[in-house]
Amino acid sequence: MEQIRRDLYLNRLIERRENGMIKVVTGIRRCGKSYLLFKLYYQYLIESGVESSRIITIPLDDDDFEELHDSKRLSAYIKERITDDSMWYVFLDEVQLCKNFEAVLNGLNRRDNVDIYVTGSNSRFLSSDVLTEFRGRGDEVRVYPLSFSEYVSAYSGDKYDAWVDYYTYGGLPLILSRKTDELKSGYLTALCQELYLKDIENRHNLRGDNVMSALLNILASSVGSLTNPTKLANTFSSNGMPVSDKTIGTYIGYLLDAFFISKSERYDIKGKRYIASPYKYYFTDVGLRNAQLNFRQQEENHIMENIIYNELLVRGFHVDVGVVEHAEKNEEGKIVRKRLEVDFVCNCGSRRYYIQSAFAIPDKEKMEQEQNSLIRIDDSFKKIIVVRDRIKLWRNEKGIVVMDIMDFLLKPDSLDL
Repeated sequence: MEQIRRDLYLNRLIERRENGMIKVVTGIRRCGKSYLLFKLYYQYLIESGVESSRIITIPLDDDDFEELHDSKRLSAYIKERITDDSMWYVFLDEVQLCKNFEAVLNGLNRRDNVDIYVTGSNSRFLSSDVLTEFRGRGDEVRVYPLSFSEYVSAYSGDKYDAWVDYYTYGGLPLILSRKTDELKSGYLTALCQELYLKDIENRHNLRGDNVMSALLNILASSVGSLTNPTKLANTFSSNGMPVSDKTIGTYIGYLLDAFFISKSERYDIKGKRYIASPYKYYFTDVGLRNAQLNFRQQEENHIMENIIYNELLVRGFHVDVGVVEHAEKNEEGKIVRKRLEVDFVCNCGSRRYYIQSAFAIPDKEKMEQEQNSLIRIDDSFKKIIVVRDRIKLWRNEKGIVVMDIMDFLLKPDSLDL
């Protein structure tokens, strides 16, 4: 398999080089964090003139480094190797395996000649906690599974074949080295059961508990649907498996913590405020979502919505579900208030876009349905409908841009076309 370019993340590390902060690379396990740091960034440092002896690499999930799970030994090991006042680079993989690692990193970070990079696979490393743990000296770089454009860059067929594989098996980098459908599905199924779920079970002492797997099945079956712990608890009860909404909420927290799923909140566009639950949940990797269901539910429209959501996160947007309230007359002539949904409200700094995911728009009626919420937003931010159909980008008479999924995913400036 050829080397996969991950320039987006590599550049984010390069921009943060020697900035006095602890660079914390986060993301779901097997998404390519170690590859980014120990291969791509290491290679960049060497090519920029850094001697390899000045890069101290410690993969804490390697048995050879198990004794360094003790913080005092880890600290001594690193300090022994820093032998002068020139710049040294420290790479620590899966740093959460070392107890009291925060003290080690804070101590090292007081030195002007040490540039620190760590990876972690749970949201103890999310920026709010990083700021607490590292006293304002943490700088997060979030890594996701391969985007579709990254996937296509290393795929041997055309982009349409790549799309079918991608929405089926997702973007975990090693999926590209599995040559058959059987090997790909087997790899993902094993990861779900033997890595991700066991990791969560072990971390939170859930052994012998089948609630987590059942919860994942429900979330996977209804990806992109509005729900909350109470609704989910009712689903459990109706299936003869009583579980409290509090337990469901806790377990969802564990899945978010492991970067297995993401949560999108509802935002009232006209009222400019967030609405309490329900929320939407999306899978960080659609291949893992499909594997959790044994590849039985392959609704391309829902999976496409999940892929669009993930792409927006990769591009650095904060993504909410939009709600547009409006009044209209019913058949009896009475004024009724309705809530229309915008799939994604995307914000990044002063930029905002409204995006609908529409699998197909075969006729005028479907177009009116898809743009119904967009045309009722009275600001001037761009409104986009993304479709699965192979079309050329166009603007309709309402000023809404309609583009196909390939343009959206493969052109880095697609939101500004």
